[in-house]
Amino acid sequence: MENYEQLLDEAYKKIKPIESNGERFETPKAESIIEGNKTIISNFRQICDHLRRKCEHLAKFLQRELASPGTLEGDRLVLIKKVPSSRINEKIKEYATEFVLCRECGKPDTELEKKDEFMFLHCLACGAKHSVRAKIQ
Repeated sequence: MENYEQLLDEAYKKIKPIESNGERFETPKAESIIEGNKTIISNFRQICDHLRRKCEHLAKFLQRELASPGTLEGDRLVLIKKVPSSRINEKIKEYATEFVLCRECGKPDTELEKKDEFMFLHCLACGAKHSVRAKIQ
């Protein structure tokens, strides 16, 4: 039989190394195209799936923050305004900070809960609860 240290070394060789930056959550980047006076975010559904939020909620946030009306068309969001992708990505990062990442532990394992007229961000990892803007529902 092998001793404990040899088995442990063997196990460490088989596991995947931890990322160097220590962060497992990365804010997704929008793939946007400007056609005339419209901006089309073609990977909008994938962004929502990655953030684990409803497409309607993120769409409403982006429309409000970018001051642009828009519509959901299948897997994409169409904004009726020319918006550079850098600005869209900046707003998606703001959304993730406010509505996805826990303020206590920084993990993305959260869910939005509505209680009366208030909206809370409930962390499934540490159990913390924080209020968020309830205007976007």
